[in-house]
Amino acid sequence: MKPSDTVLLNNRTARPLALTRMGFGGAALGNLYRKVSDEDAEAALVAAHDAGIRYFDTAPQYGLGRSEERIGRALPKLGRDGLVLSTKIGRLLLDCAPHEVTPEAFVDVPQKRIVFDYSYDGVMRSHEASLKRLGVDHVDILLVHDVCAFSQGSQEMSDRRVRELFDLGGYRALSELRSSGAVTAIGAGVNEWQVCERLLGLADFDCFLLAGRYTLLEQEALSTFLPLCEKRDVGIILGGPFNSGILATGAIEGAKYNYGPAPADILDRVRRIEAVCAAHRVALIAAAMQFVYAHPCVRTVIPGMINAAETAANARLLSAEIPPGLWADLKSEGLIRQDAPTPAR
Repeated sequence: MKPSDTVLLNNRTARPLALTRMGFGGAALGNLYRKVSDEDAEAALVAAHDAGIRYFDTAPQYGLGRSEERIGRALPKLGRDGLVLSTKIGRLLLDCAPHEVTPEAFVDVPQKRIVFDYSYDGVMRSHEASLKRLGVDHVDILLVHDVCAFSQGSQEMSDRRVRELFDLGGYRALSELRSSGAVTAIGAGVNEWQVCERLLGLADFDCFLLAGRYTLLEQEALSTFLPLCEKRDVGIILGGPFNSGILATGAIEGAKYNYGPAPADILDRVRRIEAVCAAHRVALIAAAMQFVYAHPCVRTVIPGMINAAETAANARLLSAEIPPGLWADLKSEGLIRQDAPTPAR
């Protein structure tokens, strides 16, 4: 498999939308946890394009607009034709006093504060603001951002945001943008599969960007959600294939899992997975990357990349040789589910 290989998001959209098998996750370009220079950000984007990547994802949240702006500044070099762009709605960025800035996990951000807004007006305002920061006349995929309990802090708040999306007209706005051709596909970008399943029960969505919830460590989504997506031809854009880092670094001191320090049980499980990988002379990070592609609903994977070297390294993971016995051993030791699809040689 190569990063430049393409697959249709689904067969449902009015216009066919082909995604490269590897995409570019734009959160790191918003200075997630650490500052990234403008030069490194542009080099990462150019290197991704040179590797054949043509799908780029971003969001207003990422660096309070900085990620969108950096992608926008690079687009003249990359060329808009042939690219697929996605961004998100749900957070409006408002000018504010210095003490009101809400950077969340991002550093060195503009003087903005976040206001959650899933209303009709909020969707339309967010969409227009994103187009301006990106310097384009359209994006291809528009995603509802972070209506999950993980991001909202509780199931109660998640339920409230979902109600707002439908009761205040946010979904109607998304549907109008899609039917008018302003965007090709609509979906949600979240950290939990459960809310995706709920959204599919409420309305028509084309895709979901699911971060960290279908990985070499986690396959609960196989029980009900992914079969539903397969039945309804809903594509999965997979973010967080390394569970925030631990499946890239291994169970080292300070390893990150789910945006925080990895707990003891996760460290132990990763050590066991690492041992199987070592027995087959396979790098953990390569196994983690290739595993997720085996599910038919996973259309593309979007690891974060902060410079040209990291981009090239991620691209090489797709061509790493992994013997089928690795997957068989992981199943026999109870480290991945028995019903988990695994890559063919």
